[in-house]
Amino acid sequence: MNGNLALQPKRKQDKQTVIKETKRVVVTRKSLPVQEKLLYLFTVVMCVLVAGVIIFRYAQIYDMNLDIKQLNNDYQQMNVEMEDLKKQVEMLSDPERIRRMAESQGMVSSLEGGISVRTGDSETKTAMSE
Repeated sequence: MNGNLALQPKRKQDKQTVIKETKRVVVTRKSLPVQEKLLYLFTVVMCVLVAGVIIFRYAQIYDMNLDIKQLNNDYQQMNVEMEDLKKQVEMLSDPERIRRMAESQGMVSSLEGGISVRTGDSETKTAMSE
């Protein structure tokens, strides 16, 4: 036998290639019926609506929480302001302060009887009931 492949004699093709024809059966799927398509569409639309309602409600709750926080902050500020105003009322309603203010505006104590009004630097007139 020949040891070198290059020297091997070419083989003659005795047989012709036979092509076998095979038939394939192609199965086509039927499309979905109209009722089933409508059912799927209705299901998707309902899911979208439910999700939309849930998201809308969460947005409303979020807005309410923001309003509550804002009202709480306003309430605390009003309480601080009320405390300041109470201190001012207490300070302004001091009897000694009221007496000093009355004297600086020319009023005289009414403990003497009758109504007294200072008209000048040292003049005081008393009005008596007639």
